[in-house]
Amino acid sequence: MRIPAARLAGLFMALLFALSAPAAEFRAENFPDSNWRTWAPREEISPKFDVVPSGGRRGASALRIQMKNESEHGGWVTEVRSIAPGEMHKFSAWYAASNIQHDARSVIAKIEWLNEKGELVRAPDFAISGQGDGQWRQVSLTTPAPKQAVAARLQLAIGFAKDATVVWDDISFGLARDVSKRVVRAGTIFLRPRGTKSAGESVEKFCKLAEAESNARLDILCLPEGITVIGNGKSYAAVSESVPGPTTERLGKLARQLRSYVVAGLYEREGAVIYNTAVLLGRDGKLVGKYRKTHLPREEWEAGLSPGNEYPVFETDFGKIGLMICWDVQFPEPARAMALKGAEALFLPIWGGSEVLARARAIENHVFLVSSSYDMKTFIVAPDGKVLAEASSEQPLATAELRLDEHIFQPWLGDMKNRTWKERRPDIAVETRSR
Repeated sequence: MRIPAARLAGLFMALLFALSAPAAEFRAENFPDSNWRTWAPREEISPKFDVVPSGGRRGASALRIQMKNESEHGGWVTEVRSIAPGEMHKFSAWYAASNIQHDARSVIAKIEWLNEKGELVRAPDFAISGQGDGQWRQVSLTTPAPKQAVAARLQLAIGFAKDATVVWDDISFGLARDVSKRVVRAGTIFLRPRGTKSAGESVEKFCKLAEAESNARLDILCLPEGITVIGNGKSYAAVSESVPGPTTERLGKLARQLRSYVVAGLYEREGAVIYNTAVLLGRDGKLVGKYRKTHLPREEWEAGLSPGNEYPVFETDFGKIGLMICWDVQFPEPARAMALKGAEALFLPIWGGSEVLARARAIENHVFLVSSSYDMKTFIVAPDGKVLAEASSEQPLATAELRLDEHIFQPWLGDMKNRTWKERRPDIAVETRSR
């Protein structure tokens, strides 16, 4: 199905193709309207396509797709031949949807990069929902074009919904100029103090080591779980304290000296309740926030600790992060909940645990993970599971650059940063009954 040019004139006034030399600059007026066509995997499951003359975001024409059954799937498709291989491109579109429960799954915008033979040169790239404007929401994606690509096939589609409609408008595609680099220098410490006589003395061991490494110029530093109890033989209750309190005050001083965020685990007292807590101090030494360990092992709740019940994420000057503690890594929910809230890196103060699961949490949520431990690897893991750096007794501080804007293309799978959330099934209820 092709749509006559006259009916799409209003829609494509918002469609700019800004491409630099040697490619020509493409604008709405010289982009053929008839290039847009409809697509479905099979005719029998094709949704209904039409153009709404004044249904766009600004009252102009817009592309509409309507589906009756969940089995239906299809979209509007066009191809752009003038691209710049190897360069960053931005794809953006606005949509208005009705009767769709999970936009991330059902509203589909993607780029397929093609070679001279019209073959895919890597797995498709998905644009993900972002900002909103009333009933309209934007999907966008900035990604490098493969060096083998000569064309980009754009698809605006719908699927996996019943009696649903999506209207597409304000579509743009072209070179992404002035793309900022988001590089975070993270550090983690491997240290196990022994023979200390107080919580303060144990904490001081970590601070002195970190201060000795101040030339590392970190953006964020991770210390282990329970830095107030390690090495001194005291009970959780004996070292428990308020937050803010003496330990956060000392960590704040460290953060100011390093001009770095600092993450560390301690034991927080609130009345008669004691939590295993991770704190985040800002570069200015002030408390940014805290996370209370949600998954307690039997040894901890039998020792009188109580679990937390929230999965907060924290805004820093380089992006959103999440905190987990030790036994949390045994379960998928904490990391998944924080990643769903936008955390791009997870920091894990941990006594000891499964290195495989720590790497799995990074891979399955496509986030960086930084652990600081006593009895397992103290390491920094990339979203594809690669270990970027590891601390040891010989080299107690490990550092690595977290390139938050980097696209990691996995063989056959493509960029999992957006694909992970596109193909997730939040619509299926999870059984909560005890086994």
